[in-house]
Amino acid sequence: MKKIGSLVLSMFLALNLLGCSGNRIGVATGGTSGTYYGFGSLVVQTLNEKCKEDLSLKVVSTGASKANIQLVDSKEVGFAIVQNDVMDYAYNGTDMFEGTEPITSFSAIASCYPEAIQIISTKNINSINELRGKRISVGDAGSGTEFNAKQILEIYGMDIDKDIIKSNQSFADSCEAIKNGFLDAAFVTAGSPTTAVTELSTTYEFNILSIDTAHSNSLKSKYKYYTNLTIPAGTYSCVPNDVNTVAVMATFIANNEISEDEVYAFTKGLFENKNEIAHAKAELLDPNTGKSGISIPLHKGAERYYTELGIK
Repeated sequence: MKKIGSLVLSMFLALNLLGCSGNRIGVATGGTSGTYYGFGSLVVQTLNEKCKEDLSLKVVSTGASKANIQLVDSKEVGFAIVQNDVMDYAYNGTDMFEGTEPITSFSAIASCYPEAIQIISTKNINSINELRGKRISVGDAGSGTEFNAKQILEIYGMDIDKDIIKSNQSFADSCEAIKNGFLDAAFVTAGSPTTAVTELSTTYEFNILSIDTAHSNSLKSKYKYYTNLTIPAGTYSCVPNDVNTVAVMATFIANNEISEDEVYAFTKGLFENKNEIAHAKAELLDPNTGKSGISIPLHKGAERYYTELGIK
């Protein structure tokens, strides 16, 4: 009886690892008003419908990338969506994870869509070189956006703590501060168009600063998770020309203990049911770019899917 009791207890604990509840695996997303939650919720809904023989998922609202990696590491969820740069920091114990042991309990599944580095500035600033000495918001303190700003400014020969007047504000507050003359520029890392920036464009004219080819190549050479991106003309009403920048990728990850078959089903279901996912970002899902910007190992289940398609 003791052995049976121990077995039952072990099975119960196993079901509660990785965010399971009634065999449902948790998928960590973001705050309920953000893109990660909206996109992730619709992915979960679609996979539960289309892959019900292989997967049973539940969406979990969280504090986004860093929190999601910690939740995957602690086995409170099995899957998560994160920025690929934050994923790299965790895996290597750098930047926002500096001073901690590298977290290697997870692996990558798929890059989903780009999150553009948008450098919003007043109309009298026309290049990144002109940001020296200016009042600039670099996103929330310790956020992925702040590290994006640090790295880009560094490539242009500036120290984020010495060469600009730095402030840490949310995207919405940053846009409002630019409009009211309290800031000269702000870094915004998000899928474009971004709500806060779109709202600013309805009442205020601004520039989005380009990252030229030489600097973007230097950035990508040093930080492997960046990819090139063009923000099309007219994305914001006051920006009439294409803007060349870089992006990080919104990426699904999984705890290494999630089975190969489950991750294979998740990866296959994600790409092959993209038309059923009722979210604008789903249009950007493409297995041919599924490995873009991934700098850590792929989960065996995801690798199996890409191998079947001949994607190297």
